[in-house]
Order: sequence, then C-alpha cells, then structure tokens
Amino acid sequence: MCYSARVQAEFSKFRRETGADMDIESYVQAYWWPEGKATKRPKAPRALERDILERGPTEVAELIRVWDAWEQDTLTRELFAQRRRVIEAQRALQARDTKKAREDVRIGTNKVAIAQRRLDVLKGLPSDQDHRIYPGVYCPVLVSECGRPVVKLMRYQCRPAGKPTFYDRKFPGTYNARRDNLEGFWGELFGRNHAVMIAHRFYEHVEMDGQSKILEFIPRTGEPMLVACLWSRWTDPKGVEPDLLSFAAVTDDPEPEVAAAGHDRTIINLKPEHVDRWLDPEPVGRAGLQAILDDKQHPYYEHREAA
Repeated sequence: MCYSARVQAEFSKFRRETGADMDIESYVQAYWWPEGKATKRPKAPRALERDILERGPTEVAELIRVWDAWEQDTLTRELFAQRRRVIEAQRALQARDTKKAREDVRIGTNKVAIAQRRLDVLKGLPSDQDHRIYPGVYCPVLVSECGRPVVKLMRYQCRPAGKPTFYDRKFPGTYNARRDNLEGFWGELFGRNHAVMIAHRFYEHVEMDGQSKILEFIPRTGEPMLVACLWSRWTDPKGVEPDLLSFAAVTDDPEPEVAAAGHDRTIINLKPEHVDRWLDPEPVGRAGLQAILDDKQHPYYEHREAA
C-alpha cells in the first residue's frame, strides 16, 4: 500500500529534470500562517523546505521561516518542561521508588530526545527522514496544466471532493488507490485528475516470524520510480476550511519479489514514455489508461528491514 516513501522533495530538481513550473499557490496554501491560531504545523519533508529556504520562492520561504520560529519556540519550552519533569522524578526516586516517578523519568527522557532531534533538524542537521512521506504529509507531485508540467504541493492521503472532513479519520487508507477500484470508488478522479510522484524507495509493514516489521523496497536499477497517482481539490461547502489538494498512489497486485517478502500490493511505476499521456488522461480514454498501467516498469525490488 506504500504506507511511506522516500520521495524527490526538492522543487529545484523537478525544474532541472522536467522543466516544470511551480504552482506557488499550492505551496502558499499548505504553509499559510493562521496568525493567532497556529497550533499545528503542516507536515512536509524537510528536504523540500530546505530547498525553498535556499532557492525560493520568497513568499513560500518566508512562511516556512515563520513556522520554523514558532516551532523552535514551542520545542524549546517543551524541552525545559520535560527536563524539569525528569529532574523532579529523579529526586522523588531518591526518596521512594514509585511507578509514577519511574514513568515520569521514562516518558520525560523520551520526549526530550524527540524534541531535541526535531530542533536539530530545524537548525540544519541532516536526518534520514528528510525525504520521507507518510499519510497526512505534504509532497510535491507532477501534474499537467495546459500542456505544461507543473509541480503542486499536495497531501498524501486523498480526500475526494464532496466528502466531509471526518472522512480522513473514517477511511485512513485513502492514500492507496487500488487499481481494481479505479472504475468504482475512484471513478470521479480516474481519467480526469492524474499526477506523478517521484520516489526512490517505498516502505511497507509486513508480518515476519510472528512480528510486524517495516521493509524498505529499492529498485535494483537505482532509477527513480514514476508513481501513478490520482488527486483531488476539496473545497469546504461552508467556506470555513481552506481548500485541500490531496492525492493517492495507484497500487496493483504485488510484484513476485514483493509478494515473497510478505506484502500484497505494489505501487505502479510508469514507464517514462507514458508519463505525458498519463498526466493528460482525457484524450487517452480509460481503456488506453489501463493499457498504460499494464505496460508499467518491472524493476526487481530488492528489500531489507528498515533501520
């Protein structure tokens, strides 16, 4: 189901490799700073943000800097509170061993480590998560507008137009557009709203030796995967919530090596010669689109247990 992927996050690479323009509005919309109401930062790969901070556009970079400052302040206060919690619990343990004090030390220590790791990332230290996306995280995807390639920033987990906001919680698996349901559940988007995500690795939960593990799948060719996707623009009928651009990766029956590793789906990796036709689907027709999906790339997906 591609619950996570290591993606091409930097717009500068999209522009260099495809000549694509940036849909600045989609980036501004995702990072818009709700002054006086900021409670939750939009999630996106840090590599994406670093690229914009270094190369622009200015209006998006300024929004990211505002979020960075807000988050660094929030994390600094969290560090202070959790370190104090640990110190007080350790003092309490010196007087008497209690479960509460031991839990406060454990939880506080873990929260300090998490906050410090995120602060380090915001200050510029590299992380193995810099290019990772998960459901609910924003990701740049390639679309076609008036025959030109355009990069839009969208959330990885599709909320089709017309659905209520609680749809995300009720149906958390809508980051996966199963091919055998493209003509059914996804029928409003298939043949109309197509996109491509560029990914280098994908990650799946599997059961191995009675334990749930995460496997990392990598094309043996080393070439990036051109992942077929569907997307939607959701608009709040009450006009309260901002518009949401979101997408889902199209998946098919597993490649043999993926099935042997214990997973039952594989993303559809388009051939480069089919990308333009996939992105402009209406002239192709649904039968032609199914033929494109049949003629997908089949690199051997090597796997290993993710760190």
